[in-house]
Formats: sequence, structure tokens, C-alpha cells
Amino acid sequence: MAGTAQAIDVGPADYTILPSGTTLGMFYWQHMSSDTLSIGGTEVPGSSFKADVVILRSLNYFQIGQTPAAFHIVAPYGEIGNARIGGADQPTRSGIGDVTVGLTAWPVQPSNPETGTTLGFSLFATLPTGDFAPGSIGIAEGTTTITPQVGIIQGLGDGWYFDGVLDVAIQADHDEGGVTHERDPAWQLQTMLRKQWGPETSLTIGYSGQRGGDQIVGGVKTGLKTHRDQIRLYGTHFLTPTLQVQGMLAKDLNVEGGFKYNSVAQIRLVKVF
Repeated sequence: MAGTAQAIDVGPADYTILPSGTTLGMFYWQHMSSDTLSIGGTEVPGSSFKADVVILRSLNYFQIGQTPAAFHIVAPYGEIGNARIGGADQPTRSGIGDVTVGLTAWPVQPSNPETGTTLGFSLFATLPTGDFAPGSIGIAEGTTTITPQVGIIQGLGDGWYFDGVLDVAIQADHDEGGVTHERDPAWQLQTMLRKQWGPETSLTIGYSGQRGGDQIVGGVKTGLKTHRDQIRLYGTHFLTPTLQVQGMLAKDLNVEGGFKYNSVAQIRLVKVF
């Protein structure tokens, strides 16, 4: 159930190169709601899930020789409001999630961002700092996950941009009470078409597709995995030259092996230092 919180989601223009010495302080609030659970290709009636996740994130931009780079720290907190499977309430684990640290480098930098190409490579490590308990639904995984990611921004002219991101989450096996917990590598593709009205305002439609991530406990597949098709709509605006607000609405189109979200609402605030 921690799949959505653990995914390295990227918003429109997130792979933009900022000047060395710039620091971003970011605050996310996300609400997720579902009344459909699919396990092993079968819907489980009487199932529902609601959660609120708050994320604090910082990015610090610097140079590695002539290559722009950024260091990430991401710290989530989750409050599980409701988790029911087959009409039965499930044990939940609210609290601090797993902290992620990461590094991005941009070997390809556009001379003209409006029509040029920006290409960056990232490596993230999600550490088992959260409150994890086997058999409980929460946002912590209880183990380390390594996620390499590649991101591209392609300027199309006239204020139009294509943002694309591909990553794979590779999770280490871990033992809990003598039982081995495993998860297959999980892939995620994110694509976005963005219309930019000057540097302050943009509107973006996006897609996120996740595959893989089969969960195996004690050598047996549980039927839970990372298989999700989601459509997203973003609106972004700079209230001041150093304060940005972004809203996102999302809806799952297809899910196998997890809860299907009827709605995901997110607010993001970014402060530029």
C-alpha cells in the first residue's frame, strides 16, 4: 500500500536547470481516496482507503565541474484515515515515512530552453526510516530502495513543452519475524504536455504508468503489485518571484494489484532561496 507514496513522482518543469547556489524549499499536501481494490485481477467488494500525506522536500543546486547538479532530501508523513478490505477494517500505521535522498546531474543543457533539450539523470535512495509493521497499511516499506531516473524537457516552441521521466525502483529484500519480504523492480513512466504563459503560469496534462513491483511474502505472491495508469492535470503559478503554488488533480484509469484511486488532490508550495 506504500506504492504511491514511494514512487518518485515528478511534476511539470521539475527537470529545469536552476542557477548554482539556488535552494528550493517545498511543501506538499496530498489526499487520496479509493473505494475499489483489485487483487489478482479480481475486485474485492467492501474495500476502501483514504489517506493524507504531507511531504517536506529541499533541493540544493550546485556544479560538478561544468555540469549542473542538485541534491534532494524528501521526508514524508502519512495519516491513514480509513483502510477496509472485504468489509473488514485493517490495521494501519500512520506516522513518518521513509526519507529519500537523491542526486541529479544534467549532462545536456539547452542553449535555448524554448526549443532545446534538457536531459538529466538522477539516483535516489529511499531509506527505512519510517514506522513499518508487517500486516499494517502505511507509507513505510521497512527496507532500502534504489531508484535511478532519467528526465527530459523538450521545448516545442510557442510556450509548449514536453516533459518525460522514466525510472525503476529496486527494493532490497528484508526479513520480518523470520519471514522474507520481497518486491520485484517497479517501473514508472511519466509524460506531460505543458503550456507555459510566460515564466509565471502554466497548465499541464500528464500521464503516469507504473508496472512491475509484485510483492512476495514468504516465497508466495500476495497479488499486490505496482500496476497503475493515472491521468493528471496541473496548474502552476508564481504568486511572487520566489513563491510558487501548484495544484494537481489525478484519477486512476486502471489498477491491478492495489487500490484504485477515484481522486488524488495535491497542493504544492515552493519557496526559492
